Amino acid sequence: MDVRDPAKRHVVGGVDTHKDLHVAAVVDERDRVLGSRSFTTTRQGYRQMLAWMGSFGEVQRIGIESTGSYGAGLLRFVQTVGIEVLEVTTPDRHDRRRRGKNDDLDAQNAAHAAFAGQRTVTPRSRDGMVESLRVLSACRKTAVAARRVALQLIQNTIVCAPDRLRDDLRSMTRMQLIRTLAAWRPDLTAYRDVEAAYRITFKSLARRYLELHDEIADLDIMIGAIVDELAPTSSHATPSATLERRSCCSRPATILIVSDPRPALPRSAGPVRFPPHPAKPSGTASTEAAIGMPTAPCTSSRLAAYAPIRKPKSTWPNALLKGIRSLKPFGP
Repeated sequence: MDVRDPAKRHVVGGVDTHKDLHVAAVVDERDRVLGSRSFTTTRQGYRQMLAWMGSFGEVQRIGIESTGSYGAGLLRFVQTVGIEVLEVTTPDRHDRRRRGKNDDLDAQNAAHAAFAGQRTVTPRSRDGMVESLRVLSACRKTAVAARRVALQLIQNTIVCAPDRLRDDLRSMTRMQLIRTLAAWRPDLTAYRDVEAAYRITFKSLARRYLELHDEIADLDIMIGAIVDELAPTSSHATPSATLERRSCCSRPATILIVSDPRPALPRSAGPVRFPPHPAKPSGTASTEAAIGMPTAPCTSSRLAAYAPIRKPKSTWPNALLKGIRSLKPFGP
């Protein structure tokens, strides 16, 4: 039994994250499990978890699973305390098949991985303007998808709408169509009528499209402001181009200048027609001239095209008959 003072012992923690409860485990400097326990996913639960880990000794580092989803709150809390955090990527499949699925075992495996430095990466920081840019970009992406779905529904509904409505709407442009439908005032009490139901549907989809359009415009302004602060030297033409910006090679393009073998003429000279360039020989002719023998037809192998044509070898029946014919009869 280890009777060392807990205040002088170094321990490593591991956490298996979930939506409502986090399961934590602690190992000592010899990678021996000291205990495991569950805590709530609140700030009070995070404080209790760190206090419980500190009761075994000085916490060196903590391995946390899913720092981008369930473990994001715990990651921010632990980083504010000043403890090193490692993200455990994937569990040990061999150990899971052998021991089964268990939250305590997953927490212990996370602690073992953090202790050995295996299957761990440095987690992303979930604070600052980069995180704000990520959240706003995800929101904008879903808004663009929803706006596209609303426009597709409008266009598909026009196809099967009554003739009285379809004839008036099919010749409009996109924004004319959207603003016309949004300005309609259908009778909401006559929803049992087919034409009234179509008018209510068109108005609802058009208003949805316009609301998403305004939302995307507001998000573009916010995203553009953040990008300008993070990368002030970069320039963009439109706010939507900010999301499509990618790192390009900053080296200048190489320009190949080919000199013309024909002589230059003075400016005072009149128009002169040069003779055309001599025709280049075909690939087969140039190859034959280089190697001095006919080339084989093109095959799947590149080297086969430069190999000489060889006659197929005779099989053993033909060779046997040829040998019999060459024999001389016995006798004088």
